[in-house]
Amino acid sequence: MTWQPHITVATIVEDQGRFLLVEEFKAGKHVFNQPAGHLEANETLLEAALRETLEETAWDVELTGVVGIYLYTAPSNGVTYQRICFAAKPLKHHADRALDSDIVRAVWMTREELLADPQRWRSELVPQCIEDYLSGPLHSLALIRN
Repeated sequence: MTWQPHITVATIVEDQGRFLLVEEFKAGKHVFNQPAGHLEANETLLEAALRETLEETAWDVELTGVVGIYLYTAPSNGVTYQRICFAAKPLKHHADRALDSDIVRAVWMTREELLADPQRWRSELVPQCIEDYLSGPLHSLALIRN
């Protein structure tokens, strides 16, 4: 068997102490995640982060920095993901836009609300990325080379 990591992007969008999250139905339960998804062919990491955020939340955002790069092996399936997590600020909400079919809803939550219910995290990366964003440093987008 050939081992191959999956390249994913995620976006931390904060507005006045609340974070934009998506509620997904995975493995028979509702879980929270950052807007996130796989890098597609012929797409830059920045384009992927903007696209996934719009598709999953109906929000246009402006990327402001790189939170971190994470390597995570999911215990549920053994798949290894490399996640590049970006920070962003919200620009415009498209209330009439349909969300991706696997998204139940987009929701704004405080850090405390998220931390209060660890059974509903998609993975440990969800709170970890928020903690890293809050504690800094935020790295320049120039770190990403196309």
